[in-house]
Amino acid sequence: MNRTHTNDRSARPRNGSADARKSGSRFDSPARSGGYGRRPAAVQGEFALPKTITPALPGVEGFAELGMPEQLLAELGKQGVSAPFPIQGATLPNSLAGRDVLGRGRTGSGKTLAFGLALLARTAGQRAEPRQPLGLILVPTRELAQQVTDALTPYARSVKLRLATLVGGMSIGKQAGALRGGAEVVVATPGRLKDLIDRGDCRLNHVGVTVLDEADQMADMGFMPQVTALLDQVRPEGQRMLFSATLDRNVDLLVRRYLTDPVVHSVDPSAGAVTTMEHHVLHVHGADKHAATTEIAARDGRVIMFLDTKHAVDRLTQDLLNSGVRAAALHGGKSQPQRTRTLAQFKTGHVTVLVATNVAARGIHVDNLDLVVNVDPPTDHKDYLHRGGRTARAGESGSVVTLVTPNQRRGMVRLMADAGIRPQTTQIRSGDETLSQITGAQAPSGIPVVITAPVVERPQRSASSRGRRRPSSATRRAPARQSVFDAAA
Repeated sequence: MNRTHTNDRSARPRNGSADARKSGSRFDSPARSGGYGRRPAAVQGEFALPKTITPALPGVEGFAELGMPEQLLAELGKQGVSAPFPIQGATLPNSLAGRDVLGRGRTGSGKTLAFGLALLARTAGQRAEPRQPLGLILVPTRELAQQVTDALTPYARSVKLRLATLVGGMSIGKQAGALRGGAEVVVATPGRLKDLIDRGDCRLNHVGVTVLDEADQMADMGFMPQVTALLDQVRPEGQRMLFSATLDRNVDLLVRRYLTDPVVHSVDPSAGAVTTMEHHVLHVHGADKHAATTEIAARDGRVIMFLDTKHAVDRLTQDLLNSGVRAAALHGGKSQPQRTRTLAQFKTGHVTVLVATNVAARGIHVDNLDLVVNVDPPTDHKDYLHRGGRTARAGESGSVVTLVTPNQRRGMVRLMADAGIRPQTTQIRSGDETLSQITGAQAPSGIPVVITAPVVERPQRSASSRGRRRPSSATRRAPARQSVFDAAA
């Protein structure tokens, strides 16, 4: 039963189906019944990539070779996208043909258009019924959801498809309204999507194309039970695409359970960083770390600084503001409007230093960001790769600097080995010329600054509630009741 993959996949048995278990076909092989080399639960680390059984279509070097709708090709030209990145050129011929796709590539490698163009092209010309979207993109964080929406909106408009973004921290009523309006494609975090389904505002049984973006992050954040519950609700014969910067045992579960004979495109997570990204480990004494951090923050140009805790982020942000550095904090304790405003200020240059926890490690794209600083070294090599992925995106260059005190050196050596990176290691002190050469550090002005907020948010809030009956206190509290996972996103 060697099926070829076409746009009509209605006859294809899914992993675990009765047809698949009974047939004497490739679905009954170890690759299907036991997964792609099922491994004991205790096994950690990255798993062996599955082998494609049905030969993949060859890659392309130009979008015009793909047979996409003319409107999408025209919009690519308007957006200045002239040629596909490697992951796009390799996966699009197959995803446009309806194949399942497993894509691994470092963040910033062009994954959003790789899955987005395929989803939009395969959904174009269809109309969704109220509350019944046709395409689904699951992401781990609110920021990534907004980034994906922003990236795909002009292309969706070109083919007259409606997008809805479903994330925690925002009005669930407005999001339910977008679903009732018949959005064809939803970009969602798992927690908020589950909430809307539980309310009866969304059904996934018409979803024919499903994308999991940053699947490893969803697993790391504890989303796995929600993700599998959601995937069990989409059309079983539909297309699934899974993209991730790293692949581990948890992602292996998703691949074995939900992808059928996927086309695999893999680029090592650290690949491409050799020529576009520099990695520096700066050995610094603990008593001098704060001064060195402040001098780096005072550089010309934008920088993202990562710390472990919300409290540490808030404290450093205030210290930088007192020193004359235009800094702002981003972490899970901030409201979604605050987080959105802070990111907008950082992108426009109103804020030059974004001080963040790992909430900002994914889903943030800022053009011409050439420096990321790990003030607190990450404890996991995947976190290091994703933090660093905020710079050197889409072929740009950048540097990742990690400040390491003497008691952290041994752990940092292990982490870099796990990440497959050989950093340049330098002993530095605040005020050193070496620190300035590596990071652009300079003495701060010492004149305290205050970051003012835009004045456009309150009118928007009042306009949204104009003419509406004031809800009861219980109703007002309801939108804030999110899953524990979505609150963290």
